[in-house]
Amino acid sequence: MSTKAQRQMKLALFLTGDGNYHMAGWRLPGSTCDGGQNIERWIEAAQTIERGKLHMLFIADAASPPGTDDLETLSLTARIDRMDPIPILSAVAMMTKNLGLAATMSTTYLEPYNLARTVASLDHVSGGRAAWNIVTGSNKDDALHFNRDFHAPHAERYARAEEFVDVVRGVWDSYDDDAFPRDKDSGVYMRPDKVHFLNHNGKYFKVRGPSAVPRSPQGHPVLIQAGSSEPGMNISARVADIVFTSQSSLGNAKAFYDNVKSRCDRFGRSPDDMLVLPGALLFMGETESEAREKLDMLNSLIPLRVAMQRLSANLGGVDLSKFDLDAPLPDIPVNDARVSSVESYIAISRREGLTLRQMAMRSAAAKHHWTLVGSVKQIADELESWFVEGAADGFNILPSDAPGAINSLVDKLVPELQRRGLFRTEYEGKTLRENLGLRRPADLSRRG
Repeated sequence: MSTKAQRQMKLALFLTGDGNYHMAGWRLPGSTCDGGQNIERWIEAAQTIERGKLHMLFIADAASPPGTDDLETLSLTARIDRMDPIPILSAVAMMTKNLGLAATMSTTYLEPYNLARTVASLDHVSGGRAAWNIVTGSNKDDALHFNRDFHAPHAERYARAEEFVDVVRGVWDSYDDDAFPRDKDSGVYMRPDKVHFLNHNGKYFKVRGPSAVPRSPQGHPVLIQAGSSEPGMNISARVADIVFTSQSSLGNAKAFYDNVKSRCDRFGRSPDDMLVLPGALLFMGETESEAREKLDMLNSLIPLRVAMQRLSANLGGVDLSKFDLDAPLPDIPVNDARVSSVESYIAISRREGLTLRQMAMRSAAAKHHWTLVGSVKQIADELESWFVEGAADGFNILPSDAPGAINSLVDKLVPELQRRGLFRTEYEGKTLRENLGLRRPADLSRRG
């Protein structure tokens, strides 16, 4: 296959709290099983992917442990073991130079001023490498930790998210780039004419400003949005620099790519202002059969109750116990909490002819993300196909296990993509925006 020389893939590594995207990844011999608490493991992973010139370390996070109403099942997973991503990324920032650092933080259970200050601080600490993954959350248990009895409906969460993001961006624009001369001779530390009060008074938030943090090195930290529903695609088209999406077929991926990019114009943006990075879970081996053996072995380590609990949660909490495990996945009502997820699971099940048991195992392995099983060449071929045919600007790589899958990515797949001219051999700039080829937002003093 051929591709335009000037266009190359953007690659991120997506790590959950324990580091293994596959539910049984922590049980694999050689994998870390204390990743949730082991900062050295985070630093090692970050340095490995920086050696491979990846764009970003992307940490998945949730406000609370999922499934705490069934502790027996939760006890068989590593999902309860998660530190806050900001301290992790702050530590990683000190041990890396070029790697982007992305944290998932919820608009439903945080306040915009605090989040704006925290992420801007990370941008300063890292020299302009911070990113925020905008989520509204889908775990119903989250509400119980934040003085609420239930999770807000999907539409309300996204309405709050829209206003939340606007407030965060407004707080980030509290100062012009040259607002802090810090001039010892004159004694002027800050120029009052370069300060901007937000004075926001909306439905959900009342925030005056200004921020306690000067304008960050990137202007704004990079914004990532992970929703694929209608409200999710609209907020992506309006504000997101990166869209993280779950797609499992080339046709659907191309349709999503065209759909979300086509919405940019209505918000005064170019499609080039936004990068679409589908998730991709890779099982690589010297041969396809070796890679499939690894997948089958990992799947054999997943208790059925864990797989069923995860699928139930990902389908919006539907009770699956009344259905035949070895019959096709039944039609599931689209739950308000997981509109796009439910549709994706049903589409995968119908396309691949999966039973309920098989769909549960697939969910525990990769949720509804694209799963590639094969040799390095086969996987590179598939990634190249999606990239060249307009289904992706790059990929969010989901490692089945750590550090094994991460090492294979950097030592085997990246060199193959570089050989094809599909991936860079050096970082282009100093900030994450520069390395992603994204424009730096102009400060307020230079806006019309």
